Amino acid sequence: MCLKEIEEITEMQQWQKSTVYQIYPRSFQDSNGDGIGDINGIISRLDYLHDLGIELIWITPMYVSPGNDNGYDIADYYQIDPIFGTMKDFENLLKEAHKRNIKIIMDMVLNHTSNEHKWFKEAIKSKDNPYHDYYLFKDPVDGHEPNNWVSKFSGSAWEYVPSLNQYYLHLYDVTMPDLNWRNPKLRQDIFKMLTFWADKGIDGFRLDVINNISKDKRMPNDTFETPTDDGRNFYTNGPHVHEYIHEMYRKVFGPNDFVTVGELSSTPISEAVKYTNPKRQELSMAFTFHHVKVDYTNGKKWTLGNYKLTDLKSVISDWQVKMHQNNGWNALFWNNHDQPRAISRFLNDNKYRDESAKLLAIVQFGLQGTPYIYQGEEIAMKNSYFTDIKQYKDHESINAYHDLIKNGTDKGTAIKVLQQKSRENARIPMQWNSSKNYGFTTGIPWLKAIKKDNYSVEAVRKSPNNIFEFYQRLIKLRKKNDTLIEGSYKLLDHDDNSVYSYVRSKGDNKVLIMANFTEEEQIRTIHSDYDLILGNYGDIDSNKNMVKLRPYEALMLEKSV
Repeated sequence: MCLKEIEEITEMQQWQKSTVYQIYPRSFQDSNGDGIGDINGIISRLDYLHDLGIELIWITPMYVSPGNDNGYDIADYYQIDPIFGTMKDFENLLKEAHKRNIKIIMDMVLNHTSNEHKWFKEAIKSKDNPYHDYYLFKDPVDGHEPNNWVSKFSGSAWEYVPSLNQYYLHLYDVTMPDLNWRNPKLRQDIFKMLTFWADKGIDGFRLDVINNISKDKRMPNDTFETPTDDGRNFYTNGPHVHEYIHEMYRKVFGPNDFVTVGELSSTPISEAVKYTNPKRQELSMAFTFHHVKVDYTNGKKWTLGNYKLTDLKSVISDWQVKMHQNNGWNALFWNNHDQPRAISRFLNDNKYRDESAKLLAIVQFGLQGTPYIYQGEEIAMKNSYFTDIKQYKDHESINAYHDLIKNGTDKGTAIKVLQQKSRENARIPMQWNSSKNYGFTTGIPWLKAIKKDNYSVEAVRKSPNNIFEFYQRLIKLRKKNDTLIEGSYKLLDHDDNSVYSYVRSKGDNKVLIMANFTEEEQIRTIHSDYDLILGNYGDIDSNKNMVKLRPYEALMLEKSV
């Protein structure tokens, strides 16, 4: 198939109008009672997702893996891990999803593999092995690591192999060696594997940490002058990353008309535009994290941090304006498998749980980009609030806990930090009904569920004016509203640390979003010619040009000419 020549966007693509639902399969729905969610469990819930209004599903990795990073450590790119099912099950999932006009996006990890992958097993046999150059090995420097880069999972990013007298690079867990994208043979094997899945009939890829695949060949020491001077300056958005991704586009993404989502941590807007401007033929959209780092203390994640609404507004607004101006495209999200629940993180998951969940939905769906709903977000699931380190299974969280203790933090505070920041908060089992384990499994769940939570799919959908129906309405509304999809963005009153207000405009049509991020009533000015489209209280308390915003109230209003 010939690649399409893209000169300019003349009309929006379907994926720009659609809503994506992210599934973390291990925690979504177990069909066989082993305590682990699986492919047949996903199939059993496709009607639920179709009813919600979902047209794209992103599924986190289900390949053969030892599970040291919950599937992001891939040992075999070509096989489905038996804990999730079989290849036949996966093919059936594709068939059943496509019957319902739902596309499937697979998660793909191309920065690293598991150390149990056959390539790595060959690579450590000798320096002369052809697979040795599939990874990044370096000789010791003065008897120590080649440089001072730090692993994302704490400690050195280098691991020594005595039989080779060399170190290999692992930006993540020690069991996840980084691949050497400078090697054209590796790239050809990667493209061959991606084509295998394309031939199965998938509809795209979400590409894990894809902006880290090109390392500075010099691999110099970093300065540690700030928390981010830990090596990432020499591998984030590296020297050949755009070249490699464009090559993937030409050989795989373009010919298969794929939807591609790039996870782009620590990426400035100028780079995100390069990744997602259609003229460059790289990725469909950018999945970035700046807005979910506003509660980091001095750039450090593992602290008890609060956030300022003005900081959150600044980050979101900067991305909205500049991506729009430069024809880039955002992935819009509050939650995913690597983040604590936003309702617990930014708002109130207790007294104002429903209002808070709906507020986040309105703010998100009012922005330009493709919205993502993470499993359970549509029923206002909250953080797990585990009270003992033994309840955690996530390596990153466990390592962070022990680092905190080592550096003098008491155990109680360390647990509070994990309760606030751990990604394990997002990985507790999906809450389907009021039965044991919330209907997730008839067995023992792989990860403990929340105790005594009244929020489940069954309970929520029975309640009036519920959050699930609210998402249904937002999904339908956004698809039909060109201003929300194509319009420009303007932040109102940057210095307001209580209310987030912005306007989307296309021609004479305007959509105004107002959201009170506090428990206190807020009085604000509003033009009287705006009409309410949707609000999380069901009505609007206004008088002439003034509107009273109740606790955690959010409004979507429209003015048309």
